[in-house]
Amino acid sequence: MDQPADAPWNTFIEGDNLEVLGRLGEQVDLVYIDPPYNTGNDFAYRDDFRHGDARSTRHQAWVAMMRPRLELARRLLRDHGAIFVSIDDNEIAYLRLLMDEVFGEANFLAQVVVNLNAKGRQLGKGFATSHEYLLVYARDARCTVLDASSTEAVDERDFPLTAADGRRYRHLPLRNTNKKFNPVTARTLHFTVWGDPVTGRVSTAPFDGGQEIGPVFGDGRPAVWRWSRPLIDRRPDDLVCRTVRGRNGDRVDVFQKDWLHAGRRKKLRTIWLAEEIGSTDTAVAELKAVVGHVFESPKPTGLIRRILATMPDDVVVLDFFAGSGTTGHAVALQNAEDGGTRRCLSINSAEPTRVGSNARNAGLLTVADITRARLRAVAETVGGGLVEDPPH
Repeated sequence: MDQPADAPWNTFIEGDNLEVLGRLGEQVDLVYIDPPYNTGNDFAYRDDFRHGDARSTRHQAWVAMMRPRLELARRLLRDHGAIFVSIDDNEIAYLRLLMDEVFGEANFLAQVVVNLNAKGRQLGKGFATSHEYLLVYARDARCTVLDASSTEAVDERDFPLTAADGRRYRHLPLRNTNKKFNPVTARTLHFTVWGDPVTGRVSTAPFDGGQEIGPVFGDGRPAVWRWSRPLIDRRPDDLVCRTVRGRNGDRVDVFQKDWLHAGRRKKLRTIWLAEEIGSTDTAVAELKAVVGHVFESPKPTGLIRRILATMPDDVVVLDFFAGSGTTGHAVALQNAEDGGTRRCLSINSAEPTRVGSNARNAGLLTVADITRARLRAVAETVGGGLVEDPPH
């Protein structure tokens, strides 16, 4: 990764993404794309699929459009990299199979449900759809640097206790609650300790006032500890002995003091709510604030920033369906906030905007003009610079 500190945060390349990807010389660490969703209308990327007749379904045509682009994206991804793809119900099943083929089933990381419309779409028949999906694959799951956790996922309300020095913490059972781990499968973690529920002291050796405590499940069956003897000996102050109420009455047990600290991360869930990452409405407002209401369904920068938070702060990001330029905008915002040196390569075609649309009325004749206008505004207001290829 190792980006020069003065490297421009954003680069915009105008052209057909298949052609641009084929000649792109730079390797990247992260790919995010929001491809056309194939809702039944013709989509812009009409390659020569060469299937021979008109019987090819629109799903087959969509897959045929996506396959070479994903193959090129995989070729450009570094071994430690990852790809995120936004998609809706129309193509999720086909895309999942295609991604399995191109990236390998073993490199599948998640299928995230993204709630971008909290109220649900009220037009049309059937259910009020309020979600899309985000498919996540590693280039190589064995060495990916993707960390599926976030500092934002940590809620201080989960740490209700306060130590004398003001630090917040919670109690976690020292007993391993996963029944896959038991005296048969983890023999070295099944031993007794001594604890005093009055003083809270815990030790691996007997002491005055201490009671011998073995790890047991709630039903009384033998369990194992999560910590080894040496770890307990090294961190006795992070343990506490307490009396708790169990199924068969009061019993004495051992708990870990789990501390809340700066930079603590928590695993991301596979449902991302609009209140956490923004919605289509907030995305429209973001775009309107910089270039006007010129794109129908942009993604919120909060969605991309959550994705960025799973990777190091010096990654090279590629978005080859750049749309309104949300990814480049998010990269600039994140760099400005945390001092990162991420760079984003955005690719978009010169597909004409619709006659009579807000974009066309604003003088933006192609979708590439929309991307360019946003990234120029971002460079002016947020900073980081912009390189345009070709210069415009």
